[in-house]
Amino acid sequence: MGMAGKTVVVTGAARGIGRACAERFAAEGAKVAILDIEDEAGKRTAAEIGAKAEAAFFRCDVGIKEQVDATIDAVLERFGRIDVLINNAGIMRRYDFLDLPEEDFDAVIQTNLKSVFLCGQRVARHMVERGGGGAIVNMSSTSVIMTMPTISPYAASKGGISSLTRAMSLSLAPHKIRVNAIGPGTIVTELNRESLLSDPVSRDRILSRTPLGRFGTGADVAGVAFFLAGEDAGYMTGQTVYVDGGRGGLNYTVPVAPQP
Repeated sequence: MGMAGKTVVVTGAARGIGRACAERFAAEGAKVAILDIEDEAGKRTAAEIGAKAEAAFFRCDVGIKEQVDATIDAVLERFGRIDVLINNAGIMRRYDFLDLPEEDFDAVIQTNLKSVFLCGQRVARHMVERGGGGAIVNMSSTSVIMTMPTISPYAASKGGISSLTRAMSLSLAPHKIRVNAIGPGTIVTELNRESLLSDPVSRDRILSRTPLGRFGTGADVAGVAFFLAGEDAGYMTGQTVYVDGGRGGLNYTVPVAPQP
């Protein structure tokens, strides 16, 4: 029970990777605050986790400062302190770059990147006020080191997260607050399970770029989040750890056009 007595805040925790992280920390004895904009899914997740550990749902749009400040205040009122923050909330908008609307670019940056700043700053201020110490884990992506032509705002946001992680880690190191990031590869969640597994062409295309030969699971990511938040990673800060089945090291080739 390596997190016994500690409080963990997980954003975007109603489903997917965020829920898997909340479940893992709860299983390790932590009290878990679940932040999300999906009321029904968030309440259900909190209730199911709450059958085994203390958990509560807080509705929050983590890209809006007023909501973040009010929600963190509510978490502190409920649990008394915050020891770990998992910045996981994220969205994606798919467009060819030439067709990308400004409002969609802004929405992705606000939800994915600005939320890391807002939540990270608010929680870090609390950690400093209570004497320092704590861990922040930001959810980046393999899109930092490789990407696709239709997800430019997502790639920009995740690249920003890895850069922000490094800057945060340097600024917060004197306060003994460690900041690291995780870059997941293709992770099967309830939202993308059907699209990933039902189309053999899509499935095989992804697996052909994954040396370990399988999709990742939320538990794969949650295990690394738990490690980065714990004492075993006590000398790690400013890093992005890729959980991608080996994809980042693969010398992937693309079709070559006929040469003149």
